[in-house]
Amino acid sequence: MNRIIKKVAVLGSGVMGSRIACHFANIGCEVLLLDIQPKELSEKELKAGLTTDSTAFKNRIVNESLEFAVKSNPSPLYRKAFASRIKTGNLTDDLKLVSTCDWIIEVVIERLDIKLQLFEQVEQHRKPGTLVSSNTSGIPIHLMTQGRSDDFKAHFCGTHFFNPPRYLQLLEIIPTADTKPEVVKFLQDFGSKFLGKKTVICKDTPAFIANRVGVYSIMALFHAVEEMDLTVEEVDKLTGPVLGRPKSATFRTCDVVGLDTLVHVAKGLKEHCKNDEENALFDLPAYISKMVENGWLGSKTKQGFYKKVTNDQGKSEILTLDLKTMEYRPAAKVKFATLDMAKPIDDLKQRTKMLFMGMDKAGEFYRKIFGGLFAYVSNRVPEIADECYKIDDAIKAGFGWELGPFETWDLLGFDQGLKLIEAQGKKPAAWILEMKSKGITTFYKQEKGQKFFYNQLSGQYEIIPGTENLVLLDSLRAENTVWKNADATLVDLGDGILNLEWHTKMNTIGGGVIEGISKAIDLAEKEYKGLVISNTGQNFSAGANVGMIFMMAAEQDYDELNFAVKTFQDTMMRIRYSNIPVVVAPHQMALGGGCELSMHSDKVVAHAELYMGLVEFGVGLIPGGGGSKEFARRLSDEVKAGDVKINRLRDRFLTIGQAKVSTSAHEAFDLGYLREGIDEIVISRDFQLARAKQACLELADKGYIAPKREKNITVMGQEGLGIVYVGANSMVSGNYMSEHDQVISEKLGFVLCGGDLSENTVVSEQYLLDLERKAFVELCQQRKTLERLESLVKNGKILRN
Repeated sequence: MNRIIKKVAVLGSGVMGSRIACHFANIGCEVLLLDIQPKELSEKELKAGLTTDSTAFKNRIVNESLEFAVKSNPSPLYRKAFASRIKTGNLTDDLKLVSTCDWIIEVVIERLDIKLQLFEQVEQHRKPGTLVSSNTSGIPIHLMTQGRSDDFKAHFCGTHFFNPPRYLQLLEIIPTADTKPEVVKFLQDFGSKFLGKKTVICKDTPAFIANRVGVYSIMALFHAVEEMDLTVEEVDKLTGPVLGRPKSATFRTCDVVGLDTLVHVAKGLKEHCKNDEENALFDLPAYISKMVENGWLGSKTKQGFYKKVTNDQGKSEILTLDLKTMEYRPAAKVKFATLDMAKPIDDLKQRTKMLFMGMDKAGEFYRKIFGGLFAYVSNRVPEIADECYKIDDAIKAGFGWELGPFETWDLLGFDQGLKLIEAQGKKPAAWILEMKSKGITTFYKQEKGQKFFYNQLSGQYEIIPGTENLVLLDSLRAENTVWKNADATLVDLGDGILNLEWHTKMNTIGGGVIEGISKAIDLAEKEYKGLVISNTGQNFSAGANVGMIFMMAAEQDYDELNFAVKTFQDTMMRIRYSNIPVVVAPHQMALGGGCELSMHSDKVVAHAELYMGLVEFGVGLIPGGGGSKEFARRLSDEVKAGDVKINRLRDRFLTIGQAKVSTSAHEAFDLGYLREGIDEIVISRDFQLARAKQACLELADKGYIAPKREKNITVMGQEGLGIVYVGANSMVSGNYMSEHDQVISEKLGFVLCGGDLSENTVVSEQYLLDLERKAFVELCQQRKTLERLESLVKNGKILRN
């Protein structure tokens, strides 16, 4: 039977419940969000004349929770308007409405007795066959179905979302012995394809998978601080982006999550995991107990490991907790030779190897922490998961690690991992030693476009379930690379489709990438059906290599600069007018040149988490790789379609002039970067490349014909320029804009309006590109622009290869 999820009930509107509701609204579901009624009228309600029978009073808790969630930053919604998909109510009057829902998710307080009472009431209204799940993070799932019907039990399991649900990929699915296998399979597929999650099937063990390993890792760090005499700043420097982990690293993450939450989980593991060989590690260090006693719980109490204060100069300052004196002090600069050696290495895998080679305290720290971690995760198989990939998937998706524990072990080498374990006086699991006896020395292998894992149950390598139909660049690269240079790689995806990726710092676009784009199109036109442009980096592209542009401008090599900009423009036009379809699949940041590249493709298959924008104005420039031209072209199409041209000019101008960046792919449509009816959104990052390949094949199989170069773009000339100039002058007069910003604004307006033309005029794309390039180069000659660029270079904010 095909199960379709159209309407979801979320019971409980706290931080998690309201945001889970928002994410289901994101994907188009109708959501019923319910919570308890308040106990008494507030002063505000009394003044308004409300009574305890008033709907506004009964729904106050749920309405305030949803309102707070919608206003929060970052937003739980792809578009604010999606909040209209959520209907609120209370558990007393409206629980009967769950009879209309396809999936009921419980997200109330973490107390088994309350959950049991709620499920008893739910069963009175639930339709047979309706899915029911709990978002509990630690209560045993099997205890929740006590007294429930067989049908309820068969359709019940744990569905543990991580906070914030929109942004953290992990969804742990915890079935009971009574859960139907087809229900588990459905939730796994729905979670990955529709919710965009990394769905991991977990055993019903304390804290499931991610928190079991993640909290162990944090507790190990807590104890290592004392053992190795490390500071808060040092640990956060060692466990942040340099290791492929979030900027919040360890202690800042604890502040954000709340130390009380972490302590609650640690105490639960201490109590319920008596047979865990690391049980003693879940004892709280003295400084943690003192912090809890003092109420220093992190962001929620305004102080934790860090504290924000106003200094004597009236400026905000972040102080750090000294774990020895338990007093706050100014942050100290962290310096380790190992970090200095690793800093220039952009590739995470190569950098990680370097970190473990360090001979200072930093290197010792990494060897100590990972020796313990490798032993711990090996001994959690098969306790919390039968397969090693589940532990890696859970910790990466739930805690934001780029490399899972077993992936890191593979990276360092099997025998090296065993040495690290032995050096810490620990023992690996028996299945690890069995691997060694068989001569098997990796947990993963890539072969014929598939990723395999070593299954300790069968003693063989098997394809990771759920990845059979994915297109995995990491698995194709070794055997299917057809061309590469230092910056870019061309991979054959099969079925006549090529993929171009690049791997510069932050995936910036420089000469090597431009060469790669030209080579990709040349090859595709000769031997393939189409081209996809995508990559596996943390971001699609942070834009053009502005550092290189600054160097040419600073040296006043304007002819060379003009040539470089024209080459970039010509490459974008090559993408648009090639004889094969070009599909771009951006994700995360697609800024500046990354945005322009997308805008010139035949189709964009965007990941939902897309932060796209033309941001050049912020560094004193206008988009010079065809972005300004493209906005002028799209403005012309919109006016021809009947839009009010002055309004559309204003919108297009402000999008570039305010360097607006979308907060989602949906907002990228609203800002005009993506095209309605042409471009599309994919929720799942895992499925994005497969869809992009399919879209490229669809274009090719329809009989793709390159579009003709456009020569009938209507520009507004002086009619639009007058509005731009008057507006910019008014902003300067009101001290809302500097005189330099006025110059940039007028250059931008000049391009968007097609120059100083006496009337609306039809022009070509090339005419607009020439205007755009001329304005770009002239702005590079502005002293203020150079000062902005120089300041950014000195502060390390401009990326250089």
